[in-house]
Amino acid sequence: MRKYLILIYLLNGCFFSIFAQKKADKQEWIKLFNGKNLDGWDIKIAGENLNVNYKNTFRVENGMMRIAYDQYKTFDDKFGHIYYKTPYSYYIIRFEYRFQGEQLAGGASWNVRNSGVMLHSQSAKSLSKGQSFPVSLELQLLGGLGKGERHTGNLCTPGTEVYMNGKIVTDHCTDSHSKTYHGDQWVKAEAIVYGDSLIHHIIEGDTVLTFEKLHIGGGFVSPDYDWKQAKIDNGAEWIKKDGQPLKGGYIAMQAESHAIDFRNIELLNLKGCTDPKASNYKSYYKESDNKSCTYRKK
Repeated sequence: MRKYLILIYLLNGCFFSIFAQKKADKQEWIKLFNGKNLDGWDIKIAGENLNVNYKNTFRVENGMMRIAYDQYKTFDDKFGHIYYKTPYSYYIIRFEYRFQGEQLAGGASWNVRNSGVMLHSQSAKSLSKGQSFPVSLELQLLGGLGKGERHTGNLCTPGTEVYMNGKIVTDHCTDSHSKTYHGDQWVKAEAIVYGDSLIHHIIEGDTVLTFEKLHIGGGFVSPDYDWKQAKIDNGAEWIKKDGQPLKGGYIAMQAESHAIDFRNIELLNLKGCTDPKASNYKSYYKESDNKSCTYRKK
């Protein structure tokens, strides 16, 4: 009988260990966009106050987050972004996007089938009223123009700089080596983000761009479009932060004069409890935040 009880005890222990490991390995993706409304998101459009959704630019239809311009007559430099409420530092974000129809009148030629997702961004409420773009790292999304090559999953750096292959990148935008996606088709995109150390851009399962050593610096966009030209009131404060590592920030979807739809916007947080004894331990976390650990009462 004693041997039987010991066997049961050992089997229960093995079962619990396997169950705990499976739980630790199970990925807990967060739906940033619920497909029903814009709860949890802040809107900031150049020239407008925080959360003024000028001409219903950002809307929800058929489970999609839509950036639309059917109520506009002309663009008038109404660059806009919609920001998720929570900042992150280590994470994977994935989503699908598609461009729609023709560009709104008044948009620049370089903005045809052009949008993006801003990573490690400043918050919506911290933008100046007239500011067009947040200080951030842009995962640039470009659609094909019907013929020729046009990469997507590129990088643009408003107020920021990165390194590639051990060298600092001074160009504002850097092309990826992605395929070209013509028409209004859905495209799957992803970014793997490790704090200020490394980011991978992934398009349709292919890693198309990798960069490292993320930091503030390099001016805003160019000598012709500096902090003042960009209508950023506190440009001097950003200049003082030149070289400061960019460890985290907000995620924002961009509105740049061409209609675009987003869906299935999900995030896997890679920062959390890394103590295997804790009930909320996850084996896939890349950065420890053991202050968040919780333990079962004995």
